[in-house]
Amino acid sequence: MQHRYAGLGYIAMNVSDLDRSAAFYEKLWGLQPNGRSRDGSLFFRCGPDHHDLMLCSGEPGLKRIAWQMESGRDLNLLAERLRGLGHAVVPVDSAEAADLRLDRAMRFSDPYTGATHEYFVTMERAAEDWSPTLASIQRIGHVVLSTPRYEEALAFYRDVLNFRTSDVIDGRVSFLRCFPNPLHHSIGLGNSSRRALHHVNFMVEEIDDIGRAIWRFNKNDVPIVRGPGRHPPSGSVFLYVLDPDGITVEYSYGMEEFPEVGAREHRVLPPVPESIDYWDGPTDPRLGKVGTIEPL
Repeated sequence: MQHRYAGLGYIAMNVSDLDRSAAFYEKLWGLQPNGRSRDGSLFFRCGPDHHDLMLCSGEPGLKRIAWQMESGRDLNLLAERLRGLGHAVVPVDSAEAADLRLDRAMRFSDPYTGATHEYFVTMERAAEDWSPTLASIQRIGHVVLSTPRYEEALAFYRDVLNFRTSDVIDGRVSFLRCFPNPLHHSIGLGNSSRRALHHVNFMVEEIDDIGRAIWRFNKNDVPIVRGPGRHPPSGSVFLYVLDPDGITVEYSYGMEEFPEVGAREHRVLPPVPESIDYWDGPTDPRLGKVGTIEPL
């Protein structure tokens, strides 16, 4: 029996200057700060849960990806599956789990991307209702990782971690959804010569959020590195920018959703620019270039 996901829980990112990044993600990106952890890391939210993004001090990039499971039974199924295949599963101690406002959690290191994955069932709700400010952010949407072990990673995520392939740009990148979450992708795996974080995505409610952001970012000298455009695989309208460390972050509007039963087969698109952007816009070479992956 396969474990089931509720969805992407939160992303923990390392940044070089907490105050500078905090100002960006609150004042320019539109997240709401929600306190600090015991070690001084910063929590931000874009919905009813305690946090959707965690900023930590470190070399800029990914600290970990956290996934919410449907139930404790699903958490246990995944732990048994990973241990049965020889992977080390590390429980998060109760004090740290409480600091993260989680019931209980576990972590393991994906051997193909190097990413640390955390799994939990419930997160404490925030004390106050979520009220959008600069942008009507719906949720943290997805993360894309790069790896030189692309085919092995794809098989592992599909066969062990229970992700489903939604679409593929042949030989370049695969878009995967954590089953049975309906969103087109909650993670992407890119074929690259190095392990890296490529980008982190936040989904917005209105296309006007994209338009307003363009002028806000231009006025504040935030580099726009791709977009606006529209992705053929998911149908999303997108805008990619660089945060103060040069990490690529994305706003997107709209996304194809899949039923749990009777979903279409994934498509294999040709490895050409038009498979990335219907509108065939330019790409700044700085996109996806900053983002180390911290080992567990």
